[in-house]
Amino acid sequence: MTSLFRDIATTPTESLTLLDLQRMVRATLEMRFDTPVWISAEVSELKLNRSGHCYLNLVEKGANDGAPRAEARAVIWRSAYTAIAAKFAAATGATLTAGITILVRVVVTYHEVYGFSLQIVDIDPSFTLGEVERRRRQTIAQLQADGVWDMNREMDMPRPTLRIAVVSSSTAAGYQDFMNELRRAPYRFSVTLFESLMQGDAAEASVVAALDHIAEREDSFDVVAIIRGGGSTSDLALFDSYRIASHVAQFPLPVITGIGHDKDVSVADMVAHTSCKTPTAVATLLVELADAEYNTIESLAQQLRDSVVARIANERLRLERSTSELARTTAVMLNGCRLRLDNAELRLRDEARNMICREKQRTAAAESVIDGASPAKILRFGFAIVRGEDGRAVNIDRVASGDNLSIEVHGGTIDSVVTKKRTNKI
Repeated sequence: MTSLFRDIATTPTESLTLLDLQRMVRATLEMRFDTPVWISAEVSELKLNRSGHCYLNLVEKGANDGAPRAEARAVIWRSAYTAIAAKFAAATGATLTAGITILVRVVVTYHEVYGFSLQIVDIDPSFTLGEVERRRRQTIAQLQADGVWDMNREMDMPRPTLRIAVVSSSTAAGYQDFMNELRRAPYRFSVTLFESLMQGDAAEASVVAALDHIAEREDSFDVVAIIRGGGSTSDLALFDSYRIASHVAQFPLPVITGIGHDKDVSVADMVAHTSCKTPTAVATLLVELADAEYNTIESLAQQLRDSVVARIANERLRLERSTSELARTTAVMLNGCRLRLDNAELRLRDEARNMICREKQRTAAAESVIDGASPAKILRFGFAIVRGEDGRAVNIDRVASGDNLSIEVHGGTIDSVVTKKRTNKI
């Protein structure tokens, strides 16, 4: 048959029908792939039919641009799907879904109408787990090469931490647990939910978009909480995504993660400022931070009160000492002033007495001089006082012939008329 197909010749007059060609292709494939083969591929689409059959689209993408290099339809018949799905779930904790890479054993088939397809008859779950780990390590290496691995962890946690931006699904049980834990605390947390898908093909873009929206309002928040309850390994592999981890590592606010269960640690957990095991643990951490801040404020307030009380006591003691010292100093000063005043009074009395005595002596001397120079005594010596008609003493210049003069002598007064005056020549 091989030789027949290889040597077949066609001409315009001796051509093959389309059905002949399809049968030849089918026969060739069935002869070449007469036993199942193992292949690896990414599941780009998956649909479980109501009949129980599972239809998939498998793709292999280019390493650089991610464009498909090969693509094929595949099917898991109902008779095999239950066993294959159970085997995969038991090993990985996840369900078969689009976006994962699988290693499957396939039967190569070809149909004259539906063309090339693969029938999946077995699966190796360990390959998918290994692929998840490979991508995880690749993400870690790329973040470290970018130099952003420690950026978010090195940020200072704001104080207080009360304005929380949350990336989660509003219907997730983990989000409800988170909110319930915060409500039990005695603090007024401001929580803003940025709704995001947390699983499925669109989850990565949804988480990144939520983080971008928060970054646009970074001044409105103290911290970001990314929370998601437990899930399968493949579901939680979302947070090993380079896009998400890179956003978290370089985010302008501290990021706290609470993703999965206690045993789960994603790359996003590794680059976040703080990683908690569960959403409830994130809420507990926020409450503990608030407790610590409250205790710090209480401690500072107590220190302030103690300092004020001690200062008041010290100042009161200083005031009492100053009052006592002032009273003593004032008494000493008053005594000194009183003594000086008494001494000054004595000196003033003595000085006044001496001054009065001296003035009396001076007065007596002046009286003696005045008495000795009195007109009455001078007249006794033969002197006379000539007065004009106005009663004032006159000299030669004020006297004229015919003036009436009064001449006062010892014992009386002589009235006279000037008949002639003579002026002495000096």
